[in-house]
Amino acid sequence: MKITYLGHAALAIEVAGKRLIVDPFISPNPLANDIDVDALEADYILITHAHQDHIVDVDSIAKRTGAKIVSNYEIVTHYGNLGFEGHPMNHGGSWEFDFGRVTYTNAIHTSSFPDGSYGGQPGGFLLETKEGNLYIAGDTALTFDMKLIPMQCQLDFAVLPIGDNFTMGYESAVIASDFIECNKIMGYHYDTFGYIEIDHEQAKEAFSKSGKDLILIPIGDSVQV
Repeated sequence: MKITYLGHAALAIEVAGKRLIVDPFISPNPLANDIDVDALEADYILITHAHQDHIVDVDSIAKRTGAKIVSNYEIVTHYGNLGFEGHPMNHGGSWEFDFGRVTYTNAIHTSSFPDGSYGGQPGGFLLETKEGNLYIAGDTALTFDMKLIPMQCQLDFAVLPIGDNFTMGYESAVIASDFIECNKIMGYHYDTFGYIEIDHEQAKEAFSKSGKDLILIPIGDSVQV
């Protein structure tokens, strides 16, 4: 499994011969100027919630690639009304896709579309594949619900928000890594704007003191799981 960081909370994942895009917020992000949205390929677009900084490039990518949108019922219905194909989910539900099993997990946050309309409840994604098990937390506070994840599967890798203010910060993310029983953590949802700028070295040190690795990669770089 290959995970490429596209900036903010956007990811590109290659697994089982399929290409997944998660929460594409690229074109308005000045930190992601080197990412060509029109060159991204996708079989699926996974959306954690409806906030603008997670969906702004969904329409253009889905229209160009024909990617299937996977998210909660309300978000998939929204895009279905615009003519896009989707697969609706809700919290705790799982589905076997052609790249692996996906579970829509709990997240503590808010969710509304840019026009203020209801975007359902926010969530995250648990991916169980032959190439590894991955947890993408989405925008969330630290929550005891994370303790349920290792009861379901053993994680190989996790992506957690660390920017604070709108989500948990890196101190809480260290605790989250304990809850999910995963020592390899990729941070996201940080540095994009002033409210969520962090000290990278302090964040890495906080994880290191707990015997864990915090991976902060440049936008456009990739990691192998």
